[in-house]
Amino acid sequence: MDTYYTIEEKYLQAVDKLSYGKTTKGLKLLNEIISNDPLYARAHHQLGMLYYYEVKDYQTAGYHFKTCMELEPSFPDNYTHYLDLLVFLNMEKLVNNVSVKALNTPGVDTAEVYSLLGLFHEKSKDWTKALINYQKAFMEVTDHNDKIDIEQSIKRIRSKMKHTLAYTYQITE
Repeated sequence: MDTYYTIEEKYLQAVDKLSYGKTTKGLKLLNEIISNDPLYARAHHQLGMLYYYEVKDYQTAGYHFKTCMELEPSFPDNYTHYLDLLVFLNMEKLVNNVSVKALNTPGVDTAEVYSLLGLFHEKSKDWTKALINYQKAFMEVTDHNDKIDIEQSIKRIRSKMKHTLAYTYQITE
């Protein structure tokens, strides 16, 4: 039986289990951490990731992401995953609030935040706001593959904008 001396050691063991696909063991360790120290924000983050991406329990994932954000607002890794969930669930008010906090937190991937905002507005069929956010994402991106994805998003939005333009007819004498 494993003995862990600190909560950080148990947390690192849980992350290790999750990275090797041992979801059940990782979940057990994370739940032990939360039961011993409900204020351990990073365990909430890992639980949010697990419930969002693996279990597909969006309400529980949202609870853990939100709890992590409230407990450790300077933890940058949580914001993009939480924002991704909120965009997926089309929760406009929370998308706006979390994106503002994310953009004001050092270390957050701002290109990803703007890209998610672009996606949110694209899903809402607000092409202008979508284009603006994708362009902001383009200006912030540093990864080549992410740059290609953002360029494709901009091209897609421009195509949608062009497709929805109304035709104007003038009568001339």
